[in-house]
Amino acid sequence: MDFKILKKRLYKLDTACICDANKNLRVMDPGIKPINQGLKMTGIAHTVHSKGDFLAVIKGLYDAGEDEVLVIDAEGKKIAIAGELFSMEASRKKLGGIIIDGGCRDVKQVQRIRFPVYARYITPLAGTASNIFKTQTKITCGGVDVSSGDIIFGDDDGVVVMSEEELIGILDLAENIQKKEEKVLSQIEDGKSLIDMLNFFDHYEKISEQQESILIFTV
Repeated sequence: MDFKILKKRLYKLDTACICDANKNLRVMDPGIKPINQGLKMTGIAHTVHSKGDFLAVIKGLYDAGEDEVLVIDAEGKKIAIAGELFSMEASRKKLGGIIIDGGCRDVKQVQRIRFPVYARYITPLAGTASNIFKTQTKITCGGVDVSSGDIIFGDDDGVVVMSEEELIGILDLAENIQKKEEKVLSQIEDGKSLIDMLNFFDHYEKISEQQESILIFTV
């Protein structure tokens, strides 16, 4: 499917609905956090391996195209391998975002740019630019495997990694989940009890009797 179509549909969702639709998706660990709150990140993974050195990051930044997310395995090093300049260049090239399993700096300036950047650490100490590591290979970022071409989706709650097939397989369900939650929220705002919109009592009784049951909305 055309990624532009997938991107448009993803932007209307959030990572929570995506995970509710498939709890087995790859979710980066909570240490990978957004530098900019309130932004969504969607794109196709462009992978970089970098061990405290940003030479390969520059290569990845040069090679990456529109709607690609630079996903950097810096092996959790507490060294900044991206900051304002790389973020500005990525924004200029219309990349989808940058994810660093390592450090980022120039936080105030990155926030001013309003470009999606996620990192494990914030530190002023920059890495070197004297070693070459591989790009566009399978890496580990945020505790999950990421391959070139994977779909990346992030928001304030975190980052989800999916194959295109996985995403296509859950999009309809995720959209239905979000619509139902919006309906429930609207009814709570109107004064209706959340408990009254769940099969809570029936589910609780069945679970207490060790019977199979699923907690669902009844609206």
